[in-house]
Amino acid sequence: MRLNYVETGPSEAPVVLMGSSLGAAHTMWAPQLESLSGRFRVIAFDHRGHGGSEAPKGPYTIDELGGDVVELLDTLEIEQASYVGISLGGAIGLWLAQNAPERFHRFALFCPPSNLAANPQPWLDRAAQVRAEGTQAITDATLGRWFLPEFTDTAPVREMLLSTSDEGYAACCEALAHTNLLPRLGEISAPVLLVTTDSDTSVPPETVVPLAGQIPGAHLEIIENAAHLVTYSHPEIVNPLLLTHLS
Repeated sequence: MRLNYVETGPSEAPVVLMGSSLGAAHTMWAPQLESLSGRFRVIAFDHRGHGGSEAPKGPYTIDELGGDVVELLDTLEIEQASYVGISLGGAIGLWLAQNAPERFHRFALFCPPSNLAANPQPWLDRAAQVRAEGTQAITDATLGRWFLPEFTDTAPVREMLLSTSDEGYAACCEALAHTNLLPRLGEISAPVLLVTTDSDTSVPPETVVPLAGQIPGAHLEIIENAAHLVTYSHPEIVNPLLLTHLS
């Protein structure tokens, strides 16, 4: 499974991989690329079923989604990288930290779901709805969770959601529905920046804050007056955090 990606920054610089949210493509990282590309070789990729990546028939598993990222490193002949992920990309980051620790220097994980297997039915229901009605059926509700009402520059994100493969979106929902990354958090050895927001209803802060006590040495940041897709809505806060942590 080869993932679509874009690459910016100096070819000899340290590598940073960027994994997007469910329903988003690599273009969601536009607010970060200019800031990071001065210091890093940035590779922003599309998960399987998203953006320009292939969308094989699902369901997918978190092992497959994480394995895709390791395969991308192998394809690009990159021995080690740092990893930035949000939402689905954050869950994949936790998986990578547990299952491929030798390939990663450090992680910055925004609003990462860690145990959706505790209540899988809403995710299975959403997968069924998208297969039946398309991503347009969940777009308005998704944008309502991703941004606070005062953030209005949502047109590019709406387009990303609408252009996401219905099968790819649904199959990733099924992967999340069966994901529990809690049992091995104590094995994570890389430095981890955890970021949550005070108004995230997709991955509530009360599910992210405890992770900081279970991941050795993790650093926690809580961003106020922000919802789920905080990297897009609040780059003026997010970008300095990333530059400090990744450097």
